[in-house]
Amino acid sequence: MTKLYRNWFLASRPWSFIMTAISIGVGGAVAAIDGPFSWGLFALTLAGAVLLHAATNLINDYYDVQSGVDSAEVGTAQYRPHPLVEGKLLPENVRRAAYILFFAGAVIGLGLAAARGWPILVLGIIGIAASLTYTAPPISYKYVALGEFSVFLMWGPLMVEGTYFVQRRAFSPEAFWISIPFGVIVALVLLANNLRDISHDKSRHIRTIAIVLGAKKGFYLYAGLVALAYASILIMVGFGVLSLWSLIVFLSLPLAVKIFRVMVKKIPDDADARTAQLDTAFGILLLLSLILEVLV
Repeated sequence: MTKLYRNWFLASRPWSFIMTAISIGVGGAVAAIDGPFSWGLFALTLAGAVLLHAATNLINDYYDVQSGVDSAEVGTAQYRPHPLVEGKLLPENVRRAAYILFFAGAVIGLGLAAARGWPILVLGIIGIAASLTYTAPPISYKYVALGEFSVFLMWGPLMVEGTYFVQRRAFSPEAFWISIPFGVIVALVLLANNLRDISHDKSRHIRTIAIVLGAKKGFYLYAGLVALAYASILIMVGFGVLSLWSLIVFLSLPLAVKIFRVMVKKIPDDADARTAQLDTAFGILLLLSLILEVLV
């Protein structure tokens, strides 16, 4: 029984939830700067987002395996547990569990929409639709070079602005701009994954941005977007969207340089995991800077 729970836990990819927690945290922190803050509403927002994230991970793995994109040979399965590929979970059970999590997250979303306003319902529908059609046929937009753009939107503007709206019952231009650099870094986790898997993905007849651009131009895009994320922090500090506290984000820059030095030689098997480390460092420092602005 313990092994079964462990397999389900690993299949949900809990290490990835830090991305969601940071996005929700950033939206909440910007809202706290602008006025009163409800910890209860924040907790519900975070719980709903994490449930939907877990559901997304399960349903995407299910369709990746069903379509033959994920197998024991794929890079991801070489360095992290993949219970579905390893045969430790039945595909139909994974699919069923994903829909149960989608339902649980949707119930929380409906409650927040009833309490705070219909825009939450719209954002929730967009998020669930994007999650379900990411790898599921007939749309499967991840396979037509739209995955990175969707990840940027979901973990950037949608989550940050959605969290802000729950607190303030309004959208915020500042929250939108602040969501961009973190959303970009999260999207780069997928780009790093796709750069590593170019050969494998070509053999499965799917298209990603990495395949469209090629390995060299794809890496240039990766490096350029990392540079853009850091530059946007400077620009927002300069225009007063962010405070000087946000310059602490640059403490993560040495990690970015370290990743560049590895990837410029060869895309490693754990390129996405390395990028996720940068994403976490960048995001936590950004969140910390916003919290300091609230407290100081």
